[in-house]
Amino acid sequence: MTDSTSIPRQKLWLAALKPPMYSVAIMPIIVGTAAAYGELGIFDPVTFALFLLSAVLILAWENLSNDVFDSETGIDINKAHSVVNLTRKKSLVFAIGNGCLGLGLVGIFAIALRQQDPTVLLLILLCCGLGYTYQGPPFRLGYQGLGEILCFISFGPLAVGAAYYSQAQTWSLGSQMAGAVIGITTSLVLFCSHFHQVEDDMIAGKRSPIVRLGTRRGAQLLPVLCLMVLGLVVLGVGLDHFPAWTLIALVSVPAAVRLSQHVWRYHDQPARVSNAKFFAIGFHFWSGVLLGLGLVLPTGG
Repeated sequence: MTDSTSIPRQKLWLAALKPPMYSVAIMPIIVGTAAAYGELGIFDPVTFALFLLSAVLILAWENLSNDVFDSETGIDINKAHSVVNLTRKKSLVFAIGNGCLGLGLVGIFAIALRQQDPTVLLLILLCCGLGYTYQGPPFRLGYQGLGEILCFISFGPLAVGAAYYSQAQTWSLGSQMAGAVIGITTSLVLFCSHFHQVEDDMIAGKRSPIVRLGTRRGAQLLPVLCLMVLGLVVLGVGLDHFPAWTLIALVSVPAAVRLSQHVWRYHDQPARVSNAKFFAIGFHFWSGVLLGLGLVLPTGG
């Protein structure tokens, strides 16, 4: 364990707040909105802005509440950059997290009210429910190794579908395929966050995928999952659910390669592999941005 006293407090707070991780909140909204614009030519900027802000607030709730729930199991005892460990005020952190959730849901409610349609609100409430079951008692499904599945559903087809519906008030298979792409890349971020904490997970009884597989097999699986993401884009184009422009998402291959190589090289070295989730965020960001761009480019003609 790194001596936290040697790490500047500002760096610990930056690690605790995890600004790059908010890519996983905004990307489903960007891609779902892009799909609606690309397919139907529809774009409501007010709805888009409300959804983006709400998504960030809801993810802040999930991050803060997860810190609180993890502090109760002892799994974060060696995590110097836990917000609870930094503040020593678990109740305050929980209250702030719940406040973020409330404000986020107010934004989603405003969208539903503008549309006179509760569908988007119901979808996001379902996402929040799944998010709670990830670490929240009595479920703690993340401790059973189900976190990546919950992450895929919530940040993929559900969130992207909700963003699409918020613009179009209808559904499409293309947007759901885009949701699957974003769902996998988001799950990869969570998957990569387990490599450096296998020992702490095992002590706390958390059966994460990396605890179950081992770091070596987990590292071997990673490039396969990256190929699945890019393969889905190609399949979407082949089935005519995506415009050919979305093939520019393949430009994110170098990010996938860097991620896979980094994890393979350091999978059994916790101190060196602890930043793997940021490599995964890079792949998530670039593949998502390029997919979204590919979805809207055809309308420019």
